[in-house]
Amino acid sequence: MTGYVVDASVAVKWLVEEVLSDEAAALLDGSSTLVAPPLLFAEAANALWAMRRRGNIGAADMAEAVEILRTAPVSTPLPMPDLTAAATRLASDLDHPVYDCFYLALAIHTQYPVVTADTRFHDKVRGHPYLADRIRHLTDMSAKKA
Repeated sequence: MTGYVVDASVAVKWLVEEVLSDEAAALLDGSSTLVAPPLLFAEAANALWAMRRRGNIGAADMAEAVEILRTAPVSTPLPMPDLTAAATRLASDLDHPVYDCFYLALAIHTQYPVVTADTRFHDKVRGHPYLADRIRHLTDMSAKKA
């Protein structure tokens, strides 16, 4: 069975209709193991809060999305403290925010690539000589399913 580390940019697309939501939903078909650091839940919930604050979603929609997120088939195999040193080193090496590097640290640990809709993060990792194979953009996932 294949596996992927999913980041919050993908999880949010499960919860609200956005560009690439169909591609994100395809990851939920049960054919792949999905993992994430516990940070996924805080980041996705924060994105929902920001959408609510901007008036893009209502309170009931936000509550429903949080429940969907809570029950998503994503496991969290390592606690944040176990990923912190690696994520911090990766952030320094890539000159990229440590939040995203938690997903990358888990990808290295599990040997599953990160799937992201965050083009900046994707491009930063793809440009690194030793990490390029650790990440996939969500736009590339539909080609893999076909």
